[in-house]
Amino acid sequence: MGGAIARRLKSGGFEVSVWDRTRSKAEALQVGPVVDSPADAARGADVVVSMVTGPQALRDVYFGPSGVFAAAAETIIVDMSTVGPAAAHELADAAAMQGARLVEAPVIGSIPAVNSGTLIILAGAALVEDLEAVRPVLQQLGEVHYVGDIETAAVLKLIANSFLGIVSAGAAELMAAGTAQGVDPEQVFAILSRIAPGLKVRQAGFVRNIHEPTLFAVRDILKDLDLGLSLYQRVPGMRSRVPLTALSRELFASVASEVPDLDISAIVKAYSTDLLPRQQDKELAS
Repeated sequence: MGGAIARRLKSGGFEVSVWDRTRSKAEALQVGPVVDSPADAARGADVVVSMVTGPQALRDVYFGPSGVFAAAAETIIVDMSTVGPAAAHELADAAAMQGARLVEAPVIGSIPAVNSGTLIILAGAALVEDLEAVRPVLQQLGEVHYVGDIETAAVLKLIANSFLGIVSAGAAELMAAGTAQGVDPEQVFAILSRIAPGLKVRQAGFVRNIHEPTLFAVRDILKDLDLGLSLYQRVPGMRSRVPLTALSRELFASVASEVPDLDISAIVKAYSTDLLPRQQDKELAS
């Protein structure tokens, strides 16, 4: 995802320098100088854009000895990762102490949306002026929606990915139920994707069990569901009850234990007999 963002920015005329934990991945992009650390990438940059896998990776990139904060001061940081509101708040506080400004800008969409410039960007900032300063960068990547403060942007992204998990798990269940009744998988999927059009990008996975190339890995949606549950369940009373999110999380966890790097369409594997719980296996055999 980060590589696709770098390519898209380069094609829009922005000067880009890149860092990746795996240097060869950064070199393969051929979009600009490949640097040795996040600090080197941030040094002298007008805008620092990050896209990492989760809260700990975010801390490593920004707070580490060669992290962004070792070099960035009075710059604007655009973090596009899905890390949850606590990590986003932590980053915003640290940025302010450095004299930098943070725009939290998680996205809805995957690599095809990056390539076509059609991401939905949920942008949050302490001041709307901070967002306006980086709007040309973000508009190269997609449709920018100012949603309010930094925490709101992070929460909305978790809600979006929780819903994606629920819808994907539901689609997998009904694909299995429909085909068990003798209905052609293509027909079942046509109905499901008419109701939930976002499924269409994963037709090969749901219908033909082709889960690569990976647009959004199973391990990553599991991480997001865990972040979401830890957030939602803190609320007192009935509003903390999120049984669909919790059940979807368990289904994705079962698949992640087997094929963590496949696309989330691999949730169909949760309905194959080799991943069903033991008791259900016994019931199927009886």
